[in-house]
Amino acid sequence: MTPLPADALRPRCDPDLIPFSSTAEWESSVDSVGQSRAMDALAFGARVRGSGFNLYVLGPPGSGRHQMARTVLEREAAARPAPGDWCYLHNFASPRRPTVVGLLPGRGRALATESNQLVEDLQAAVRAAFESEQYRKERAAIEETFRAHQEQALEGVQEEADEKGLTLLRTPQGLAIAPMKDGDVLSDEDFEALPEDQREEARQKMERLTEKLKARVEDMPAWAKERRRRIRELERTVVTAAVGHTLSEMRDRWSDAPAVQAWLEAIEADVREHARDFALAGEDGGERPQDGAFRRYQVNLLVDNQAANEAPVVYEPHPTYLNLVGRIEHEARMGTLHTDFTLISAGALHRANGGYLVLDAERLLGEPWAWQALKRALYTGELRLETLERVLGIMGTVSLEPEPAPLNVKVVLVGSRLLYWLLVELDADFPELFKVAADLSDRVDRSADNIHLYAGLVATLVRRHELPPFDRSAVARVVEHGARMAGGDRLSVRVRGLGDLLVEAAWLAGEAGRAVVTGVDVAAAEAAQLRRLDRSYEEAREEIRRGVVLVDTQGGSVGQVNGLSLYGFGDYWYGHPARITATVRVGEGKVLDIEREVELGGAIHSKGVLILSGFIAARYAIELPLSLAASLVFEQSYGGIDGDSATVAEACSLLSAIADVPARQDLAVTGSMNQLGQVQAVGGINEKIESFFDVCRDRGLSGTQGVIVPADNVRHLMLRDDVVEAARDGRFHVYPVRTVDEAAALLMSLEAGTRDAQGRYAEGSLNGLVEARLKAFAEYRHEFEKEAVEVGEDGFADGR
Repeated sequence: MTPLPADALRPRCDPDLIPFSSTAEWESSVDSVGQSRAMDALAFGARVRGSGFNLYVLGPPGSGRHQMARTVLEREAAARPAPGDWCYLHNFASPRRPTVVGLLPGRGRALATESNQLVEDLQAAVRAAFESEQYRKERAAIEETFRAHQEQALEGVQEEADEKGLTLLRTPQGLAIAPMKDGDVLSDEDFEALPEDQREEARQKMERLTEKLKARVEDMPAWAKERRRRIRELERTVVTAAVGHTLSEMRDRWSDAPAVQAWLEAIEADVREHARDFALAGEDGGERPQDGAFRRYQVNLLVDNQAANEAPVVYEPHPTYLNLVGRIEHEARMGTLHTDFTLISAGALHRANGGYLVLDAERLLGEPWAWQALKRALYTGELRLETLERVLGIMGTVSLEPEPAPLNVKVVLVGSRLLYWLLVELDADFPELFKVAADLSDRVDRSADNIHLYAGLVATLVRRHELPPFDRSAVARVVEHGARMAGGDRLSVRVRGLGDLLVEAAWLAGEAGRAVVTGVDVAAAEAAQLRRLDRSYEEAREEIRRGVVLVDTQGGSVGQVNGLSLYGFGDYWYGHPARITATVRVGEGKVLDIEREVELGGAIHSKGVLILSGFIAARYAIELPLSLAASLVFEQSYGGIDGDSATVAEACSLLSAIADVPARQDLAVTGSMNQLGQVQAVGGINEKIESFFDVCRDRGLSGTQGVIVPADNVRHLMLRDDVVEAARDGRFHVYPVRTVDEAAALLMSLEAGTRDAQGRYAEGSLNGLVEARLKAFAEYRHEFEKEAVEVGEDGFADGR
């Protein structure tokens, strides 16, 4: 059988397919290759209007799914107008329920600026009103009227007191009646020194006069209340004129905003009620206009889109509940926590309102209550800001209940395929809210058009990472790297890994003093990446070199074939040669899978052995019962084994054992098979070939060594350069096969043989030897069973 030519082991990228001599010549931007289906889905989801048409971008990490989504969304956002600003205003009727107001872009900042100036203007206007001559005169008249009433009420009491030798005293404690003598008020000692009859007469007079005084004084609180009412009315009248003039210009500027008009009317009414606070602001420790209660006249500009020219595209890397819906903050005042509408902070949904919000699905679902809050907002079409204590029903501090803001946003979740299908199955709300799936391809065809785009992607990544230029040979090598990652005939679109390779190659070029990165640097970066991860692989090779793990690479052995296993973790996988052996004897047609018997074999491996059993029975036990007992095992296997890629090797070892023909040990075999004996493609083909090559090279290449692989895997070959060179020099070979017969014939150095017109295999062919041996097994079994029956008829059923 002819081995594959060296050029077939690593199809090179034709440099002529690279559309530039250096990445510095590439000016456009390429963010994806071969993702037309996903791009169309993203564009559709971004444009369509309707409830629940949010998007989920399916793709593995590192596939460029975030960048692709942002590229499409930013393009769509550029065609949409910038959304308006959002503000929270104090609700004078219900302070715990701030009012939300939407304004045209930029007008929110204008309103906030005007509100800050408004407080100072109101303060100046109110002070000027209180300092005006008219106000002073009218207030003085009110005060004089009150004093006149008071004096008139007390005048009669004073006259009667004078007639009775008493006087009306005004003290800090109030009004009182006191005795007089010779024009002076008697002290307590002098009063007690009077004769008893005079003291008693004076007491009676004072009591009668005190009763009259009380009757007159009872009307004074009503007079004082009337005085305060008239002063307040005066203040309202004066302030109304002053405030009305101050607010009139602002009202004119905001005549097209009914919500702002209503807010200004509420401010005017509130200033009338609290005019004295403005007059005292900033004096003798009084509040400044920016402090405390005056904050109720400010504007909380929650979302400012003044500088925006298009719809927003917001990415929230940490989608907690508070980061999504916003938060109500508190501040400490005199040892207690306080809050007001100015302490409301925007969340990602506020910032993305009118545009697009991009979230990592895994991170979102990992945050408590965030997923529920997002679904509630999308269902209701409004953004209700609540504290977590209120959501959880936990008793907390008294807080705000802001008016919910209308929500118009496209949410784009980025996550894995597994998570998408889990959400579809387990969350009934998910299909209703995320109706558009954009499924990214992991790999694309290695066509000339895709190579052209791939080169553009490389140039884009070089520019994005600010790396030195890559020449044509470097880009071609990167294309080959992408082909190896994807399986030879396709290209991997894992952008993250590609970018890492470019960065490392550029660093190596810089260390070598080259201003332009070449294919040599990319190859060195590939080798360095593998070198950092291959400790386990090197240890496995060392065990084979030392003879601890038995793998022959020369000679022949009956029932023994070199199989190839695949091990790995994460993005690193490596092959490992393993000895597969088979033993046969007369039996009842059972092929024993030792791995399955000891529960080390997985279901797929067990399936492969059963397929092998079916193949043997169907091919060789047509006229006679299959009288075979066989055992198959991976020697020196101490862990679980799964997969069917060793089925061809197991079949060949079993055929070798049955035919009693040695199998070549300088060849290794990989491939699965079906019951018809056809060889099928397997995974990890490059790593498996390279592992056997490394073992052979460690012992010295003989020129006859090689690997038998499925012919359908040839398209996936992207072997290392050293393996390709060894094949080119005839020191190592790769043989493609399509049937078990071809593999077995190569291993046993015999013609497999086909049935002739009489249905018999040629004498001396491998299949002829196998069939003859199985026929002999059937005859042995028949004779044995016949003798056992005869012995039983003689009465010796126990075998004596």
